[in-house]
Amino acid sequence: MALILNIESATTMCSVALGRDGQLVDVMEVNDGYSHAENLAVFVDEILKKNHLKVSDLDAIAISEGPGSYTGLRIGVSLAKGLCYGGNVPLIAVNTLQQMCMHPDVVRELNFRKDGLLCPMLDARRMEVYTALYDVGLKAILEPINKILDETSYQEFLSTEPVIFFGNGSDKFKEISTNPSAYFVADVFPSAVQMIGLSEMKFQQNQLEDVAYFEPFYLKEFQATTPRKLV
Repeated sequence: MALILNIESATTMCSVALGRDGQLVDVMEVNDGYSHAENLAVFVDEILKKNHLKVSDLDAIAISEGPGSYTGLRIGVSLAKGLCYGGNVPLIAVNTLQQMCMHPDVVRELNFRKDGLLCPMLDARRMEVYTALYDVGLKAILEPINKILDETSYQEFLSTEPVIFFGNGSDKFKEISTNPSAYFVADVFPSAVQMIGLSEMKFQQNQLEDVAYFEPFYLKEFQATTPRKLV
């Protein structure tokens, strides 16, 4: 059993949750744009102080590894690694798409359908998404990829069983999908709360990261853009 601080910064959600033995103890989060630089370290400090803890009291720190925002992931991973070094505690990485499958609205929809596949999607601009496909046991049927959507996407799966789509990228597919086996759950974002059960499981299985060499899972290279000059 473990006391784990979970950090989520892969999207606009800035989230920190404390879990004990796989159960939520405390959470601070805000979804108001990319405010990680201002809020993430503050949330960590406030949760630890509120619960009368030091970093060294933790059994591990878990970070949402991506895919997601390049800048958000860098901020979250840098903070997590610094805390691990300072407190001499191990690092756990949780895949961002997989933890989205633990959202209570997704679990509720899956229980209602009794069966099906889970397809988290994060917006990656235009018709592109970061996505994966999981079975009910969270085993990857399709590993995380960046995918350009069209009306034929996932037909090989939708022809045999229901698929539940969710995440801010799924709105794109909802607009073009006409398959009756496609179901959509709105307003699903990554959250550190959804990491708690997965990080506890990884801790018990000793699935730990090398703090010195761990890097976020970007899926595609960062592309810098040059601001347009005002005339």
